[in-house]
Amino acid sequence: MSIRMRVHDREPIGAALRRFKKLIERSGLKKELRKHEHYEKPCEVRRRAELRKLRNIQKGTRGPV
Repeated sequence: MSIRMRVHDREPIGAALRRFKKLIERSGLKKELRKHEHYEKPCEVRRRAELRKLRNIQKGTRGPV
């Protein structure tokens, strides 16, 4: 996936950097990079998914009484 950003004439570098960071955040690239930062064993991936599923189930049942 390629991301392009044009820096406008006379635009301060700080503003361009801010726009770039927002663009990266919105595209999901930052999340993807963090995901691949360290190797995660398949059993750990499954375990995290199972815990996430259980947490969502508990949140659904803890509604207003």
